[in-house]
Amino acid sequence: MNLLLDLFLTFAKIGLFTFGGGYAMIAMIENDCVERKKWITHDEMMNITVIAESTPGPIAINCATFTGYRQAGFSGALFATLGIVTPSFAVIYLISMFLDNFLELTLIANAFKGIKIAVGILILDAAVTMIRKMPGRKLPRAIMVCSCAAMLCVNFFAWNFSSIRLMLIAALVSLSIFIIGEKKQRGGDRK
Repeated sequence: MNLLLDLFLTFAKIGLFTFGGGYAMIAMIENDCVERKKWITHDEMMNITVIAESTPGPIAINCATFTGYRQAGFSGALFATLGIVTPSFAVIYLISMFLDNFLELTLIANAFKGIKIAVGILILDAAVTMIRKMPGRKLPRAIMVCSCAAMLCVNFFAWNFSSIRLMLIAALVSLSIFIIGEKKQRGGDRK
């Protein structure tokens, strides 16, 4: 029961104190679940992030669910997921009950300007941490650089191109190179 409570409280803290959605939460999940509590490894965190990005649902919820399941099965997944969702639900519910024009308040609007900057920094921190810990192989780094350049071009030139397509193309390129490498290796083993 202590582990379930710990999962709930850890993810509730992440859900309560991180604005900006799943990408901003990745840095806190990494810090709490990988570095402090050692519930998952960094490689698992990277895999969770990739899988969570390509499956339906918010990234942070998928990460919490996987981590909870890894620690305590279905109950752990349930408690971790409830932990990350409950604070956001409570905050939005309270805002909707008491403040009709919440973002029109000058104080709140100015606070959110600062929060936007902090969210950008959290997302950048998560990206830099993952890049640093990525294996030093050339292929993953080349795919990352090409994908980043492609997304910058898409955004800069306002092209109508989905990021999902870009992920699928990157996966296809990586899979193709892997298959070609395997065939070459099997061909070399036969000689």
